Amino acid sequence: MTSPPVPLAGTVSLFDSRPFFEKALLYGVQHGLLDQAKLDEIATDAPKGMVQIARYFGSEFLRPELEKARDRIVNLVSLHLQMASAGDLHLAATLLRDHSFLSRSKAGSDMLKALIVMPQNTHFGMNERGGFSDRHIPQLARWSLAPFAEVQAEWAARQRVAQVVDAALWLADQLGLSADELQDFEPDAEAVIRTALLALATRRKELPDWADFEKMVLALRRKDPAAVAASLVLPKNLPPEFMEVVTSAQQSVLADLPKLLDARLGVRKLFDQTPAFMGRYFWIEDALSEVGQHDRERSAAWDKLTQGHGDDGTLLTLFISVAAGSTPKTLLTDKSATALIRKMRKSGFQPELATEFIRQHAPEQHQDDYARLWQDFVAEAQVTLLSDRDSKLIDALSLLRRECNVA
Repeated sequence: MTSPPVPLAGTVSLFDSRPFFEKALLYGVQHGLLDQAKLDEIATDAPKGMVQIARYFGSEFLRPELEKARDRIVNLVSLHLQMASAGDLHLAATLLRDHSFLSRSKAGSDMLKALIVMPQNTHFGMNERGGFSDRHIPQLARWSLAPFAEVQAEWAARQRVAQVVDAALWLADQLGLSADELQDFEPDAEAVIRTALLALATRRKELPDWADFEKMVLALRRKDPAAVAASLVLPKNLPPEFMEVVTSAQQSVLADLPKLLDARLGVRKLFDQTPAFMGRYFWIEDALSEVGQHDRERSAAWDKLTQGHGDDGTLLTLFISVAAGSTPKTLLTDKSATALIRKMRKSGFQPELATEFIRQHAPEQHQDDYARLWQDFVAEAQVTLLSDRDSKLIDALSLLRRECNVA
């Protein structure tokens, strides 16, 4: 590689289109930073680097590939020097003096590889995991010929995205969720930050699943809106580099508060069915947890209905009330038992209603046992309960007193 030409004295250039490497090289020569030995070293290294680059992207045996490799190596060095020096030619020339030409080419390549694997979107599901690999080579081929302004703009944009993602990862870690777990759930990073702020405002130690998220919102709705707004503070140990990102998310949560705290809006309907709020907040999608929560709620409702009793008499009294089309009861008086039998004989006895009732309301782990108990009872008792020969209901009442709760 020959030394760059020195412009004629008095020449005025309104736009210098030379590669930044060439400008830095000329500056170094003119200001005594680069001697002839350094220029000879660059001239020796450059052809080696060109062959390596041509081989990496295609073939070192084709002239067009070698010519493109020349453009690439000059651009890679230029990109590194301009980014590292922020356009300061003296600093760029110093970098050329203190390091080999090939190392500056590699630094430029490493910078682009880092750029390529930086997140482009704050949604975890839309970003690739892992570092640079062979599948990224076509992207590196394009970026290795890109002008500095384009690389600089892309770097700034991706850096902003990376800050949001890193802030979400940091907050998730503070609230007990690892980076791998968060990656698997594939939420939007800003949604994680918003939910983390709500969790911290309600003094929670972990990011919520849906059941806990709903409880968290309902707890906030019981507070004064001004108190809720005041509780939305940034973590005291928040790293300074995340301050701007989290502050922005904080402001967006404050803007959401009127709807978030509106008790007239169902929590599920607002966050999971309203377009403007869908995906805006994050909860752990744990099917087992939601099933567990559903089972706990079902068990609690069943215990309330049966008053905590699980004996056969209580259950059969409940089931026969339902099968007769009456209000579910776990205790009958002689009078109400008589009325129940008369109703069954007049309007019909529908055992399937009780079977469906068990399926819909009984705790799942007991449903089979309850259904079997009911089917055995129906097989044995149906004839007696509906018998025309028992006009005074003596046998039917006796059966209910024996099998059910009749006081």
